[in-house]
Amino acid sequence: MADEKKYAAYICTGCGIGDRLDPSQMETIATREGKMQSCKQHEMLCSKEGVKMIQDDIDNEGVNHIMIAACSRRAKVEAFHFPTVAMTRANLREGVIWVRPEGDEHQETTQEMADDYIRMACAELRFITPPQPSGQQDLNKHILVVGGGVSGMSAALEAAAAGYPVTIVEKSGQLGGHAAQLHKRVPYRAPYDAPMETGIDALIKSVEENSDIEVLLNSSVAKTSGAPGRFEVEIATESGSSKTESFGAIIQASGFKPYDANQLPEFAYGKTPDVVTNLELEKLAKEAGDGPIKRPSDGKEVKSVAFIQCAGQRSDKEGHLPYCSGFCCTTSIKQALYFKDQNPGCDTTVLFTDLRTPGAPGEDFYRAGQKKEVTFTKGAVSEVTAGGDSLTVKFKDLILDEDTEMTCDLVVLATGQVPNSGPDPYAGMGETEEDLEATAEAEAAAAAGEAAPVEVSVESILNLDYRQGTDLPQLKWGFTDSHFICFPYETRRTGIYAIGPVRRPMDIQQARDDAAGGAMKAIQAAVHAAEGQAVHPRSGDLSFPTFRKEGCTQCKRCTVECPFGAINEDEEGYPVYNESRCRRCGTCMGACPVRVISFENYSVDSVGQQLKNVDIPDEFDEKPRILVLACENDAYPALDQAGMSGVEINPWARVIPVRCLGSVSLSWITDSLNSGFDGIVLMGCRKDDDYQCHFVKGSAMAHERMSKVGDTLESLNLEPERVAVYEVAITDIERAPKLINDMADTVEKVGMSPFKF
Repeated sequence: MADEKKYAAYICTGCGIGDRLDPSQMETIATREGKMQSCKQHEMLCSKEGVKMIQDDIDNEGVNHIMIAACSRRAKVEAFHFPTVAMTRANLREGVIWVRPEGDEHQETTQEMADDYIRMACAELRFITPPQPSGQQDLNKHILVVGGGVSGMSAALEAAAAGYPVTIVEKSGQLGGHAAQLHKRVPYRAPYDAPMETGIDALIKSVEENSDIEVLLNSSVAKTSGAPGRFEVEIATESGSSKTESFGAIIQASGFKPYDANQLPEFAYGKTPDVVTNLELEKLAKEAGDGPIKRPSDGKEVKSVAFIQCAGQRSDKEGHLPYCSGFCCTTSIKQALYFKDQNPGCDTTVLFTDLRTPGAPGEDFYRAGQKKEVTFTKGAVSEVTAGGDSLTVKFKDLILDEDTEMTCDLVVLATGQVPNSGPDPYAGMGETEEDLEATAEAEAAAAAGEAAPVEVSVESILNLDYRQGTDLPQLKWGFTDSHFICFPYETRRTGIYAIGPVRRPMDIQQARDDAAGGAMKAIQAAVHAAEGQAVHPRSGDLSFPTFRKEGCTQCKRCTVECPFGAINEDEEGYPVYNESRCRRCGTCMGACPVRVISFENYSVDSVGQQLKNVDIPDEFDEKPRILVLACENDAYPALDQAGMSGVEINPWARVIPVRCLGSVSLSWITDSLNSGFDGIVLMGCRKDDDYQCHFVKGSAMAHERMSKVGDTLESLNLEPERVAVYEVAITDIERAPKLINDMADTVEKVGMSPFKF
């Protein structure tokens, strides 16, 4: 039969595997216990000849399920690429021989370790099938850019240059955003010694003349539905007309709003027109042209000016911004040079507590200011008062450690950027299971008409027709949730990318660089959607979740806990999975209390059968077994690198990589304890605001779920320390093995499990 499963195993003896282990014994285990229909050995399986041997069996013998026992699944990915078959890999190199010391005294336990990995890989193979693309859409190359500032225009030009037509939706009546209000910009090329022309007019002209870019001014997004490859977006205009277009991906470049300086009464803002913000100064400089800058109150030429850095920023005071906006110091240097160039003899002082000049101009631009006799004073400003014909700035000189003051004609407040985000769909929502359950109940009641929807004061930007909210989730301080270290541009809504100051504070050059990256991500999302593949981090994965409807209890746990809004509900309350939105993390699978959710190549059974097929010695053998469930993005790579570095791992450990700790089913914990495992170690990514979890909330969800495992252990009369959950980084090469070894010490202390057969 064409769909009959045919199993084959392949054991590599290269890289020292054949020298340290008994391949014949592993072959016997693969065929007898693993039920492989054939098993072959090769001295270098990743070689051209070895790969051909496997491919020939696929092409000529009808093999469609293969088990490769060689190196880590993270190694030789290109060589072992057989997309038409189901494949598992037993990690004998990094996972066994490289983490175990040589010597006859270690041979028995090292071989047992390898034998178990053969059993586990064979067991996993029997419960997976090759995933097939959903075939839900063709390639849609149309990209939507929301926002016509520097970020949005730059992204549109990048996408159009790659052959992807773009529609820009801009709420105002002109392109350019805040950058169009600037007199000049911070230099972006050597010698970084003077302000440069903004180039915004040329950028706008390039956009308007590009036949692949459609610009819709005085417009906004009224509704966004669908998914990557098939977003349906209703675009409304001020006149009341609207149209709906289809897009492959979306870029949100909604920029920033200037900080409201009215919240700084101590600096006399609003009390005198001669205290202005950095953006307001740009208008004064533009009006002056090449002539002297004049103060607003009386039109007289400014003879002295003070710049107050971090105005309302880097402060825990109510109404202030707790973060640094990054661009302000270089902007103040630029504006100080306006005065030096346009107002001869102007006394120009920059008052700062810390001066930061990130980016290419950096120190060179700061030195340029010094050379033109801009005064940089380290001082903390406490008050600005207006009296007579001048302003008085009171501050503490942080070098001399004394209170002092200065008079000037004009004060410029270096205010920051506030992200122009929509309402945070998760604002005020807790992350515990109790909170999530309460949220699910509230949402269900609202859907049934029993409660009014929550009103938000912030205007929506994308108006997403998602169960999980109208706009992009935020990380902190209102910036969209795209981790600036690990996952720039990525948001929690697949196929929608945030660029520019809406995701973090930045200047013009950084925004243009950001736009290029975001445009490439959007193109990737459109292409992957057309091919039915996942995007980062499981790029290329064709699998997507399905569920067994007759077993579903409609608890809504999966819809609430999905970090990416990939699950809606039908009119009967059953989950509706959207494969193009899905990142394939499996968090829904781990959340399901009745275990009805699965992927073709990853399921409760595919992992559950691995742990059940580990050989568990009885208590008299004094050989404990420790189950390690390791996140494939951080913990598992750390263990691989430990092997490469020769760091020893306890021989009792059996490591199973999981897509995300959020995919861990509690059934795996109970099944492993019932099977006789003596300890369990779960290793996931860092959670909290500075998360490193590739699936955003998976690690946090797992920690919350596992916090209740103690009750299960107590009911089984087992010690709670037998299960440990850790946050592990990819750099924890020494620490990750130590956590496993620590569990071995714990087992030795508390004794082996009473559930040994």
